[in-house]
Amino acid sequence: MDPKLTEVNQMFARFKAALARNDLNTCEILLSQLKVQLTKFPSLPPLFQQTPNAVEELKLARDIYEHAVVLSVKLEDQDAFERDFCQLKPYYMDTCGIIPPSPEEYPILGLNLLRLLVQNRIAEFHTELELLPVKALEHPCIKHAVEFEQSFMEGAYNRVLSARQAVPHETYVYFMDLLAKTIRDEIAGCSEKGYDSLSISDAKQMLMFNSDQELHQYITEEHPEWEIKNGFVFFQKAKESQPCKEIPSLQLINQTLSYARELERIV
Repeated sequence: MDPKLTEVNQMFARFKAALARNDLNTCEILLSQLKVQLTKFPSLPPLFQQTPNAVEELKLARDIYEHAVVLSVKLEDQDAFERDFCQLKPYYMDTCGIIPPSPEEYPILGLNLLRLLVQNRIAEFHTELELLPVKALEHPCIKHAVEFEQSFMEGAYNRVLSARQAVPHETYVYFMDLLAKTIRDEIAGCSEKGYDSLSISDAKQMLMFNSDQELHQYITEEHPEWEIKNGFVFFQKAKESQPCKEIPSLQLINQTLSYARELERIV
């Protein structure tokens, strides 16, 4: 075997061992070194030169970038995830027929779809979805992301939050937790605008917490302006602290009438 390939394999073995024992600092150091070593292989994207060890080098590089994506999730670093996924993507899209498919391909593609949802990049979500073959839509990881997006767009937040308990892959938990927090914050914001108060049981049900303790902790950490008193959650202080914005109704009416006159003139 090529000495350079052997060296990268040995370094990658140390990386995987560090990842298994959750030594993330060592993983970051080794990953940086691995990426530098991969630049020495002309068989990798974008060159794709036919070298004697091209198949082994492509498979090894793909495996390294897949582990890099997993590491970025463990580090909760979304920017690193995007960089590593962009480096990994050519190994999924441009190496068909050169190396066999990876068993981690669809879990990672589904994870990327979930990330785009969390970041509210819906147009990119659908673009990435259209690039997938039809058979990919039957994979549990891809199907999970698609069903998740449908529930999110429908406003079926209860289905979104309950999906946290049935993730198809352990790496999905991080993004599911992020989205669950975003949804709870949205519900909380609507609740304080729509109600003067809610009973503890109603607030717990609305925010989909399993216990009073979880609700109390959420209020303490995220909404200290709410008051808990006599079995109720009061939102009055939150409403008083928010500035009142007046709607320029007269200006809007004049603009609407102006648009109507212009449209009538055109027709």
